[in-house]
Amino acid sequence: MNLAGPFIRRPVMTTVLFAALILFGFFAWRALPVAMLPNVAFPTVTVSASLPGASAELMASAVASPMEQAFSGIAGLMSVNSVNSTGTTRITLQFDLNRDINAAMQDTQAAVTQASRYFPSTLTQPPVVRQMNPSNSPIVFIGLSAPDMPLYRLDAFAEQVLAVKLQSIPGVSEVRVFGGQTYAVRLLLNPYALQAHNLSLNGLVTTINSRNANQPQGTLQTPSRSYNLKVDGQLSNAAGFRNMVVAYNNGAPVTFDQIGTAEDSVLQNLRATWINQHRGIILAVVRQPDSNTVDIAKAIRAQLPELNKTLPGGASMRIIYDKSTYVEDAVNEVEFTLVLASLLVAAVIWLFLGAWRQTLVAVISIPVSILGTFAVMHLLGYSLNVLTLLALTLAVGFVVDDAVVMLENIARHREQGKSPFEAALVGSREISFTILSMTLSLAAVFLPLILMGGLLGRLFLEFGATIGIVILMSGVVALSLTPMLLARMRAKASARNQEGAAPAHRPNLFGRLFARLTRAYARSLRASLRFRWLVLILAAGSLFGAFYLFQHLEKAFIPNGDSGMVMGSLSYPEGISFEQLKAYQQVVSQTLQKNPAVLTVMSNAGQGGAGGGGSNVGFMMIQLKPAADRPPMNTVINEFRQTMRKLGTKIGSTRVFFFEPPAIQIGALSSTSNYQFVLQSTDQDELNRAAEDFLPVLRGIPGVVGVDSSLQIRNPQINVQILRERAAELGVTPAALEQTLNLAFGGTNVSTIYGASNQYQVLAELAPRFQQDPSALDAIRVPGSNNQLVPLSAVTRITTGVGPLSVTHYGQLPSVTLSFDIAPGYSLDQVTRAISEAADQALPQDVSGQFAGAAQAFQSSVKTLPLLLGATILVIYVILAILYEHFIHPLTILTALPLAGFGALAALYVFHQPLDVFSFVGIIMLVGLVKKNGIIMLDFAIHRRREGDSAIDAIVEACSVRFRPITMTTLAAILGTLPIAIGFGAQGEAHRALGIAVVGGLLFSQLLTLYVTPAFYVVAEGLSGRKRREEHISDTAGASSPSETG
Repeated sequence: MNLAGPFIRRPVMTTVLFAALILFGFFAWRALPVAMLPNVAFPTVTVSASLPGASAELMASAVASPMEQAFSGIAGLMSVNSVNSTGTTRITLQFDLNRDINAAMQDTQAAVTQASRYFPSTLTQPPVVRQMNPSNSPIVFIGLSAPDMPLYRLDAFAEQVLAVKLQSIPGVSEVRVFGGQTYAVRLLLNPYALQAHNLSLNGLVTTINSRNANQPQGTLQTPSRSYNLKVDGQLSNAAGFRNMVVAYNNGAPVTFDQIGTAEDSVLQNLRATWINQHRGIILAVVRQPDSNTVDIAKAIRAQLPELNKTLPGGASMRIIYDKSTYVEDAVNEVEFTLVLASLLVAAVIWLFLGAWRQTLVAVISIPVSILGTFAVMHLLGYSLNVLTLLALTLAVGFVVDDAVVMLENIARHREQGKSPFEAALVGSREISFTILSMTLSLAAVFLPLILMGGLLGRLFLEFGATIGIVILMSGVVALSLTPMLLARMRAKASARNQEGAAPAHRPNLFGRLFARLTRAYARSLRASLRFRWLVLILAAGSLFGAFYLFQHLEKAFIPNGDSGMVMGSLSYPEGISFEQLKAYQQVVSQTLQKNPAVLTVMSNAGQGGAGGGGSNVGFMMIQLKPAADRPPMNTVINEFRQTMRKLGTKIGSTRVFFFEPPAIQIGALSSTSNYQFVLQSTDQDELNRAAEDFLPVLRGIPGVVGVDSSLQIRNPQINVQILRERAAELGVTPAALEQTLNLAFGGTNVSTIYGASNQYQVLAELAPRFQQDPSALDAIRVPGSNNQLVPLSAVTRITTGVGPLSVTHYGQLPSVTLSFDIAPGYSLDQVTRAISEAADQALPQDVSGQFAGAAQAFQSSVKTLPLLLGATILVIYVILAILYEHFIHPLTILTALPLAGFGALAALYVFHQPLDVFSFVGIIMLVGLVKKNGIIMLDFAIHRRREGDSAIDAIVEACSVRFRPITMTTLAAILGTLPIAIGFGAQGEAHRALGIAVVGGLLFSQLLTLYVTPAFYVVAEGLSGRKRREEHISDTAGASSPSETG
C-alpha cells in the first residue's frame, strides 16, 4: 500500500490542493478572534432583592430561604449560595456546564415567581434575575470624573449616553457601571419638629405621596376638537418639596421646610468610588464570548476622541485599564516562541541532512500544517488564545516528524543511487504505514482530553483539538506534499549519473561522526540484548520511581500569568461609620499610589460596591506598570503587605488582603482571597462557634496567608423590645411601630418622580445628625388609637447588643466562608491537605467543611487527571492493536512510557516546578511522542523478521537503520519545546512546567528507550516463538495419534 503514490504521480493536483489550503488558512488566521483563554462559559444566574431597612437575618429567612427552596428543583443546578446583608439579598446559582443558560434563566424566573407568595408584603419590587459568567471579566475599564459636577449628573451621562454608545460597538456584550450615583430626592426629617407639630412619620408619608402625583387625567372631547388634560401634580426636584403644605396646625399651614430639609441627592449615598484620589464613575466593558478582545479595545480607543467631545463641561474620561495589551503581550510572546521553535527545528533537520533543499521540504510542513489548522479552527469557532497558540508551539517539535521520517527514508534510497522519482515511490511505499500509525496514534492521545467533561474538559477542549488537528495535518502533508516535492527535486547536473540518479551520498563531517555513533550504538545494543532481562528490570525500576515522584511532587492547579493587576480587599471593623470607612479607604489608596510599581488605583467602598460586600467592605483594583518596568508580581504584592503593616493605627483594625486575580474565575463565592473553605451546619450558633474556633487554626497552618472569614456577628445593634400589653392598651400595633422605625432609619421610598427617560425615587428618613444619635429615638412618636401619637419609649424597652452584619447560605444551609491564599514556596496540594487534616481534627461533628471555587476544582483535577492518563494509554493500545492486528506489539511500543514519565517528573523535581494541570498535559503528550520511536523501530523489525532474520538481528538492524530518524525527530521535539521550558516573557513562567516535563521526558526516554524497547521485543518474540513451537508440537502429536492407534 502506497498512500503517497497518487500525489507523487499528479503534482499539479497536489500543488493546487495545498495552495487552496494555504489560502484558506491565511484568511482564517486573519478572521480568528483573539482572546486570553478559550471561552469557558459557566452557566450562572444571580437573583438580587432589596428591602430597605431589613436586617440581614430577616433578608435570609423571609426573602432568601423561600427562593432557595424553590430553586432546589431546577434541573442541572450544581450549587446555590446566598449573601444577605442589611436590606439586600444576592443569590448565585451555578449550573452544570452542559446546561443551556437561557433555559436555566427561565426556570430560575419561574422559581422566583413561585416563591414570591411567601415574601414580606413590604417587598414591593420583585427580585431581579440576571445571567452572569464569572469567567467573563471586563476587558476595558474607563474612568469618568468631574470635580465641579454633581455625581448624579455624571452618573446620568454615563448610564444614558456613554454606556449606550459603548454597547453599540460590535463584540461588546454589556457595559457595567461601578460607583453609580443615581439621582434621588432625600427628605431629611427632624423628629423634634414632627413632635412639635404633632405629626407622625406614617401620616406624613401618605401626605407627601398625594402631593406628588402623576396619574392619567383623561381627554376632553368637544364637538370639533379633542384635548388631552395635563395636570402639573408631578414635582421634578427637591425644590418642589420644600414649600409643600404637609398639615395644618390650629388652622395654620405647616410646610415641609418647617419639619425637615429636601435635598437633591443620590440613591446610593453609602457607596463611593475613586479613581486615584478623585471621586468618579467606572465603566467596565465586557466582551461577547466569541468576539475579538484586541479588536474591541481598538474600536473603543478609536471612539474615545468622539466620546470626549460629548462630555459635559469639566468632565474628563480616560482608559484606566486595557486587558487587550495583556492579551496582545501574551499572544505575541507565544508567537515568538512558535517562530523560535520553528527555527530550532529547522536547524536540527539541516544539521542531519546537510542539504538546504531537503531541509526546506521538511520545514515547509510547519507553516502548511499550521495554516491548515487555522482553517479548521475557524470552522469550529475557536479563537487564537494562549492555549491554542501553545498547542501549535508544542506541535512544531513533532509536526515535522512525519515529514522527516518520509524524507529520511526517501533520502536513504537516493543515497543508494535511485532517481528522485523512484526513490520517492519506493521510500514512501515502505514508510506509509509507519507514518499512518504514528499520526493516528499520536492524534488519538488527545482524544480523551477532548472528550473529558467538566471544567478542565472545557478549558482544554480547544487545546486538545488544535494539537490533534495539526498532527493530522502534518500526516497528510507527509503522505502527499513532502514525497511529491522530493520526487521533483533533481540532483545537481554535475553530480548525476547516466540514469539521472544521484551518486552515492558523501556525508559531511557531522554525517561521518553520526555514522560512527550509529555503529557504536549497534554494538552496545547487541551487547545489552545478552542481558535483556536485567535491562527490563532496571526499566521497571523507573516505573516505581515515577510513582514515588508523583506522590512527593508539589501539586498545583492552573498557574497565573502576570496580568499587571492586583486585587485588594479591605475588611473594616463591624459597625464602622461610612465617613470613617471613606477616610481609611483614602489612606490605603494614597499609600499604595506612592509605590513606584503602581500606575492607577481604582477604589470602591460601602454597600453594594464593586466587590459585592456589605457596609464594612472596601475593594481595590491596582493597575501596575508594564512588567519590564517593575519587579515581579509576587514581589509587588509582598511590598503592599509590608506597607499595610507599617500603617498600623492609621487604618484602625482594618484587615487588608492583596491577591493576584486567577487565570480563570471558578465559582461565584464572594471572598477576599483566591481560595475558599466553606463551613456548613444546620445549627447557626454551633456553626458560628466552630468558625471562630477554626479561624486561628487555619491561620496557624504553614503556607496559609491572607485568612479571612465571612462571619460577622458583632455588629453593634440596638434592640427594641415591644411592651406588648402596654402597646395594646394604647392601640399601638407592632406593624405600625416597625413601619415608623423603617421610615425613620431605613431610607424608605415614599414617592416617585417620573422623568423623560427614567424614574427617580423620593426617599424619607431622619436627618443624619439624628440617625447618629441614639437619644433621637425618644423623640419618635408612633400612631395609636384615636389618632393619638404615642412616644416610642412608652411602649418599648431599648437595649444595646450585637448582631450579624451578614448571613450566608451555601446549599440552603447556614454557612461561613473562610478565604485564604498560599504563601510563596508552598503548593496548593500541601495547603489543601493540611487544611483537610486540621478540619477533621478541629471541627465538631455537626459542622462540615468543604473546599469551594478553585480549591475544589483542584481537588477534582487531582482525581481526574490520572484517570485521563490511563484512558489515553488505553486508547493508544487499542488503536495500535487494530493497526498491527497483534496483542504484544502495542506493548512493545509502549515500553517507553514509564521512562518518559519518570524523566518528566524528575525534571519537574529538579527544577522545583509543581505538577500542575499544564505539566500533566505535557505528560499526556509524552505518551504520544515517545511511542513514535517504538513504531519506527518495530515496523522495520517486523519487515526483517518476515524476510527470515532472527529477532535479535531484526531489531538490531531496525534500530541501526532508524537511529537517524529517531534521533532527528526526538531532537526536533526537544528543541521545539525548549523555548517553552525556558519560559520567555512575563507569561512564559505560567507554562514553563509543561515545557520542562516534555523536555525531561523526551531526554530520559530517548537515552533508555533505544535499549529497553529492543530488549522487550526480543523477550516477547522469544515467548511468542516458544508458544508457537509448543502449539506445533501439540498439533503434530495430535495428528500422529490416529495412525498409532490404528
